[in-house]
Amino acid sequence: MKKTSFSPAAVREFLLEVQAEFKKVVWPDKKVTAGLTGFVIVLVIVISMYLGSVDLLLGKLVSMVLR
Repeated sequence: MKKTSFSPAAVREFLLEVQAEFKKVVWPDKKVTAGLTGFVIVLVIVISMYLGSVDLLLGKLVSMVLR
């Protein structure tokens, strides 16, 4: 008899395989995670300031042209 993909045995086997794969993952330590998080936050702030200034500049340019 063939197992269906949503049978309890298949779901249990899938969950055991997921658990085994999670044990193989090498997780970064707290210092690396905090450093990368800080980098991402700074990068988001810099890019948003750049895009905001470009948007402001283009908005003023368009309003000058349409007058």
